[in-house]
Amino acid sequence: MRFSRLFGRTLREDPAEAEIVSHQLLQRGGFIKPLASGIYTQMPLGWRVSKKIMNIFRREMDALGCQEMAMPVINPAEIWQQTGRWDSVGPALVRYHDRNERDMCLAMTHEETLSDILKTELESYKQLPILCYHIQTKVRDEPRPRAGLIRVREFIMKDAYSVHTDQADIDRFYPDMVQAYRNIFNTCDLTTVEVEADSGMMGGSDSHEFMVLSENGEDTVFISSDGAYAANAERAVFDKGTPPTEELGQLEEVYTPNCKTIAEVADFLGVPQTRTVKAVFYIAENEKEDFIFVVIRGDLPVNEVKLSNALGGINFRPATEEEIEAVGAVPGYASPIGLNKDLGGGRKLIIVADDSAVNFPNLVGGANKVEYHLKNTNANRDYQPDIVADIALAQDGDKCLGSEATFELHRGIEVGHCFKLGMRYSKPVGLKYLDENGKAQTPVMGSYGIGVGRLMAAVVEQHHDDNGIIWPESIAPFDLHVVSLAKRPDDEIGQQGEALYEQLQQAGFDVLYDDRKESPGVKFSDADLIGIPWRITISARSLKNGGVEVKRRRDPEAEIVPVDQIVEFLKNKRQ
Repeated sequence: MRFSRLFGRTLREDPAEAEIVSHQLLQRGGFIKPLASGIYTQMPLGWRVSKKIMNIFRREMDALGCQEMAMPVINPAEIWQQTGRWDSVGPALVRYHDRNERDMCLAMTHEETLSDILKTELESYKQLPILCYHIQTKVRDEPRPRAGLIRVREFIMKDAYSVHTDQADIDRFYPDMVQAYRNIFNTCDLTTVEVEADSGMMGGSDSHEFMVLSENGEDTVFISSDGAYAANAERAVFDKGTPPTEELGQLEEVYTPNCKTIAEVADFLGVPQTRTVKAVFYIAENEKEDFIFVVIRGDLPVNEVKLSNALGGINFRPATEEEIEAVGAVPGYASPIGLNKDLGGGRKLIIVADDSAVNFPNLVGGANKVEYHLKNTNANRDYQPDIVADIALAQDGDKCLGSEATFELHRGIEVGHCFKLGMRYSKPVGLKYLDENGKAQTPVMGSYGIGVGRLMAAVVEQHHDDNGIIWPESIAPFDLHVVSLAKRPDDEIGQQGEALYEQLQQAGFDVLYDDRKESPGVKFSDADLIGIPWRITISARSLKNGGVEVKRRRDPEAEIVPVDQIVEFLKNKRQ
């Protein structure tokens, strides 16, 4: 490719809207071009990188026995309604009416589509496992697109799916897919951390994320100081301490003037915050708008993802002071003790207690009376939780379960996610197969996704310097960047440059040839910005010194290689 014919141009300055390094460099280098917030065109340079990434996906998926297919982006509402995600996903799912007023959507993922296909294609256990994948456009109406290709509204994803006879079969296959993901990231020269993750809107039992640690990441990742445990904030579990062994005390009302916060109450009464309990309030976004009364030890914050999971995945919002008072609780001094759980009209007050609030005895809690608290409150004696679960949010420095290691907080970019879906999709749609005894069974499924653009951006986050991108050879847009410093196309340097360009192409290299009428400084700056692994410069000085100047993008120094040895030199270096 001649640079003079390359569609797209480099920029000297960072775009004003670019927030992080990958956004800045991909846009400046002419790889992507914004159309609207969270919507990008991949220009020829960017598309070359994307195609190489997709080919790496194909190699690894094909090696696992996965079959490539193509499922449609446009989906009828019915298949999403069957699984319940038409309502639960929320506004991120782009919905519309077709000309016949049918409800339709643009798929953000394809579990529903595959499940619909399986209803007519799957009959016998002999067909299982089914392993398939596609590389397809996805659409999500993100509320806050950001960071270039990291958080967008339209993107290309490789999503693979597996269908199994039972949980044991997916447990056998799952590590093979995880290894395939490791291979993909290693081939892209991307360092990742595997973390336990929440399954989110996908549902299912277990899931693992592959994270690229980056200060620009939007995910919080906890890694133990000994490296033995890693999880995202939504999933991380930690040691909340050993409850003291003591007799249950009698409830005692105490005067606590001007003490609305846990810190104020603990300081006033001279107790550690670990011996207090606090209340947090939400309204369920369901038809009845149930009142959710959360009880958690005073020193711990609520993890709203864990809370949602404990409640079966429902959405909720914070309750207002008026809504808190309406159930009989007093903001700042609230307690579940003595409250009526039947709010009338079928509406309920649901008490969700963190295990810390249940396991620790004799905690100081609210008295539902202004400026008063209760000593020695105890769950199951003084109030009955409806749900007891781990709903606490981990924090930097928390102690790991079963070891002396502590959590270290990092920021991360999610680049891949593997899910064990169980029967989350097969059961609601009535998917069945006949086992070896002719009995109908429900299959279990897995889902495995990697975003192309986000992977590209993550590579740039890890591979760049002050001058631009440093592409790994596996996904670089070109193998070589030949820079001609000819003053005229027909002078000796120009003719030698043309001959070198043809020679390298015939030798099998993919070459970007800078034949533009630009200054050497502009050409070298663009070469560093675009980041092709090898730059070969032909100039009067290089020829005088015995050949062409060869410089690996990641190395500080160049060397002179005779023209008649350049092909052999590069092939040896790139092995």
